[in-house]
Amino acid sequence: MDWIRSILVEHSALQAVIVISLISVAGIGLGRIRFFGISLGAAFIFFAGILAGHFGLTLDPAMLAYAESFGLVLFVYALGLQVGPGFFSSIRTDGVRLLVPSIAVILLGTGAAVGLSYALRIPMPEMSGILCGATTNTPALGAAQQTLQQAGLPTGAAALGCALTYPLGVVGVILAIVLIRRCFVRPADLAGPDAEHRRNVFIASYRLTNPALFGKSLHDVAAESQRHFVVSRIWRDGRVSIPTSDKTFEQHDVVLVITTPEEADALRLLFGEQEEKDWNSKNIDWNAVDNQLISQRIVVTRPELNGRKLSSLRLRNDYGINISRVDRSGVQLLATPDLRLQLGDRLTVVGEAEAIRGVEKRVGNAVKHLNEPNLAAVFIGLILGLALGSVPLTVPGISAPVKLGLAGGPIIVGILIGTFGPRLHMITYTTQSANLMLRALGLSMYLACLGLDAGAHFFETVMRPEGMLWLGTGFLLTFVPVVVMAVVSLRLLHLDFGSVAGLLCGSMANPMALGYANETIEGDNPSVSYATVYPICMFLRVIIIQVVLMLTL
Repeated sequence: MDWIRSILVEHSALQAVIVISLISVAGIGLGRIRFFGISLGAAFIFFAGILAGHFGLTLDPAMLAYAESFGLVLFVYALGLQVGPGFFSSIRTDGVRLLVPSIAVILLGTGAAVGLSYALRIPMPEMSGILCGATTNTPALGAAQQTLQQAGLPTGAAALGCALTYPLGVVGVILAIVLIRRCFVRPADLAGPDAEHRRNVFIASYRLTNPALFGKSLHDVAAESQRHFVVSRIWRDGRVSIPTSDKTFEQHDVVLVITTPEEADALRLLFGEQEEKDWNSKNIDWNAVDNQLISQRIVVTRPELNGRKLSSLRLRNDYGINISRVDRSGVQLLATPDLRLQLGDRLTVVGEAEAIRGVEKRVGNAVKHLNEPNLAAVFIGLILGLALGSVPLTVPGISAPVKLGLAGGPIIVGILIGTFGPRLHMITYTTQSANLMLRALGLSMYLACLGLDAGAHFFETVMRPEGMLWLGTGFLLTFVPVVVMAVVSLRLLHLDFGSVAGLLCGSMANPMALGYANETIEGDNPSVSYATVYPICMFLRVIIIQVVLMLTL
């Protein structure tokens, strides 16, 4: 039995792998159990780690720090890669609506912490730690400790307050999401599986009644209107055709147009009468729309096309086809001439069968080639992300430099590489299953180590005289701002529940709650809104905690 003891108790690399794996397995298994209809999913790994730490299971400190940091970095970088293609379109469409409630969560929580400090007579050094734990923000704790140290005050109380309230900070956001869904979410607040499609791409058919267009070519109309749209088909006298740039419009032509929701009204004025048929349903059989043309999705798999503009391929001129839209990581994009292709893009091609076979040969469509992971891009991204997170940023009025840290740097680089990597001819594509695997592995490692580290002194700290007061205060700072701003976002800003859950997790710097949201809410809206608000919110929390301490000490 000595060998069992050695692999579970004696510190080594082997012991670290086994212990983290056991905690993860136990947490995943227990996370599937429903309590009053609620299951915590992967977040239960955190509590399994707390129990393991409470009963004396430990890892080598250096090994624990490495596994915890690597897991967090892997999770946030893979998340950045996933949301990168849709990040900037999200900023343009919903950026302000997402950031305003996120910043309000920070200000509301910080103001409540200052007020409770005076009301409950909790000194601000301790309250700063309680606030950092309640918001699961360790970079903010580091900034608070630096400020306290420069003021000649001890930093141990802040660290203790953070350690005590951190576990409830994790579960508090999850419980808030559960409560919000049960009490405040209506069916209309739940985005359907094709919500991203409807937000980025709008399909409509118009009957030409505008005399100003008669006799004009498609190229001239597009240039003069300066609107973003793609004409997929033209019906004239009962026959359908693929429009070329020199195709001229005639009265009573019916055009099928792919555009964005924002442009739809303007195009109604441009073309004329909009037909009533709903072309945005996900159940439309495009091959049944007409019997002369077929519609097929073709995947870009040739590496030499990565980063090239769609117009440079001259597919319409060479094959007489039309590319109506591009699916990139679940985000629908308009197939405009200046769109740069990425490996893994799915092109919706309309044309004759023989022409589409020619397009297949040009762009690849060899899906099995995409199953080979490009690990070089992953490791390059991790290096750049960690380097960015380590850069000290000087903020006027703040004595200590601010850093983006292990979480902020990698997620920003992941977003940038996922968005702009192909322009540098970097192959950043990973299959959805591979990305999910990276995120799940990183999150499991992070939660197991975090719980193991917190569990060693968690229960004895709770039993201290001030322990329950700190615990209750921290839970209020976690729960109340989240619920209040969730209701405001749903009712006043009319955001969907997935986006609200993501912005709450991002404003609270809580990747564990994001994991729960992704498991229970359909679609990628939680991840997109999380990545949209997280960098700014994390940066603001680091600055605000220092400002509050300097003003109140």
